[in-house]
Amino acid sequence: MNARTGADAAMDIPAPRDDVFAILADGWNYPNWVVGASHVRAVDDGWPEPGTRIHHSIGPWPANIADVTEVAAAERPRLLVLDARMWPVGAARVRLELEELGERETRIEMTERAVRGPISLVPGELQARILAPRNRESLRRLADLAVGRSSGVGPGDSR
Repeated sequence: MNARTGADAAMDIPAPRDDVFAILADGWNYPNWVVGASHVRAVDDGWPEPGTRIHHSIGPWPANIADVTEVAAAERPRLLVLDARMWPVGAARVRLELEELGERETRIEMTERAVRGPISLVPGELQARILAPRNRESLRRLADLAVGRSSGVGPGDSR
């Protein structure tokens, strides 16, 4: 757990908060920043409104598992709370909080806790320690996407 914030992972991103949230708001980006997600099959219309889902696969092919992630709460552009299924181990609640630090800087904090299934029996502090490296990498990937969006440099550009 990040001692300063209480989150599993936190990062300051040199991009406007709207650009960071825009990456989260595009459900097709999910496997580009979420470690473990491998493929998106569909995104519900209205994503990321509460109750909408991303239909995705987790894990490597050919052993990947079809699952869904549902929006539990959203307050654009400062909060996104997701219920991520992780069959057969259960489901997790993922909280992403975005704080505007300046016109072109955003702090994002990510907290994830198992809420259903066998993994939910693991104490929260231990879950935080286990998930922190994965969540830090997810935030690094999210930061790369947001900085690219903010700078206007897309894949394959060499500006």
